[in-house]
Amino acid sequence: MTDENWGVTFTPRARRDLRALDPPIRDRVLSVIDRVAARDQALDVRRLTGSAELRVRVGDWRVRFTRDVEAKLIVVQRVLPRGRAYDR
Repeated sequence: MTDENWGVTFTPRARRDLRALDPPIRDRVLSVIDRVAARDQALDVRRLTGSAELRVRVGDWRVRFTRDVEAKLIVVQRVLPRGRAYDR
C-alpha cells in the first residue's frame, strides 16, 4: 500500500445498492472500498472491457468504480451481484 489514500464518493445508485445489502455484506464491501482508496496492490482490480470503469470482487458481489486521478477520488458507480454486474 502507498501512504496516500484517495477520497471516495458514491453515486446515488451505489448508495441505494449499499442500503439494500445485508449489514455483514455491506461491511465487507465498505472494507474493500477502503482498501481500494488506500491503493492496496493485493486487490484484484480489473478494467471492464470496453469501458473506463474498473471492478473489484467482494465474494459474490462486484464493486464498479472509476478513478479521477487528478482529484485522487474513487467514484463508486454500482455494487451488484456477480450475475448482474456486467449487464449493460
